[in-house]
Amino acid sequence: MGPLTTLELGGTARFFIEASDEATVLRAVLWAGEQRLPLVVLGGGSNVLVSDAGFEGVVLRMAIRGAAFRDDGTVYAAAGEPWDAFVEATVARGWAGLECLAGIPGSVGATPIQNVGAYGQEVAETISEVRVLERASRAIWRLSREDCAFGYRDSVFRRNPEAYVVLGVTFALRPGGAPSVRYRELEEALSGRSPSLAEVSATVRTLRRKKSMVIDAADPNRRSVGSFFTNPVVDAATFAALAARAVAAGFVATAAEVPRFPALDGQVKVPAAWLIERAGFNKGLRRGAVGISSAHALALVHHGGGTTAALRALAEEIRAGVQARFGVTLSEEPIFLGR
Repeated sequence: MGPLTTLELGGTARFFIEASDEATVLRAVLWAGEQRLPLVVLGGGSNVLVSDAGFEGVVLRMAIRGAAFRDDGTVYAAAGEPWDAFVEATVARGWAGLECLAGIPGSVGATPIQNVGAYGQEVAETISEVRVLERASRAIWRLSREDCAFGYRDSVFRRNPEAYVVLGVTFALRPGGAPSVRYRELEEALSGRSPSLAEVSATVRTLRRKKSMVIDAADPNRRSVGSFFTNPVVDAATFAALAARAVAAGFVATAAEVPRFPALDGQVKVPAAWLIERAGFNKGLRRGAVGISSAHALALVHHGGGTTAALRALAEEIRAGVQARFGVTLSEEPIFLGR
């Protein structure tokens, strides 16, 4: 499984099926059910951490391709379509809605599962429908945006991973629309200009490349899943306690200096990278064959010849350190497969 993931870690799958059409997907689901075997769907392998012991079931690799663009800005993309190439195609048409999600590895079918987001955009903003195969009934359904129950890096698909197989996604984009520039780092990089969609998309790719958040064979940080932890979203009382600890430790002079972003229902989102570094885990840290990216504290990396167990041990060390320092528990972003 390692070569099929961006971390290049993990053991073998007991059974492996690649599906280039929906009929193969259905047959795979039926066969796995008859054999009483667990089945997982693999896309680009960019958000997956596979056990060293492998996966004792069926790995279904989604390879259904194709995208249909309609004049009204609606576009249906098959689940196996490479995500970054798809974003580039929408930007080339002058269709706004996905421009800040450029440079993200993986496939279209994975984006609704974790509600992919970056630089102020989330796919939940533009997804109108998700076409799925319901595993229990073997029926094909179209789930609306409301049915998907999107949250921060969350959805009904992530909360119920055995319920559906994503076959394709319909996006409602804005032909001729203005680009979204509502993330401070992106605003600063654009220097207050009124950029085109193409300029925003290119700038996002540049920013991601500086953080080793794009696939580049020459980058020593290339073996990763991008952000390994999600930014914690906490209530006001928890944030106040966190900020008090930061002030007491001398990280900031006042609570107002602790970086944060507003979240729903009065909650606060805190940058996990800021917490990680101030808990003593700096960029470039090594633990043998695994470590933290030299470009971004949120990315755990595999330098070659390592194990999933070693990477998970580092993740637990970081989680425990942040908990001890700030009283906040970090959640992993990648999906774990196997024992």
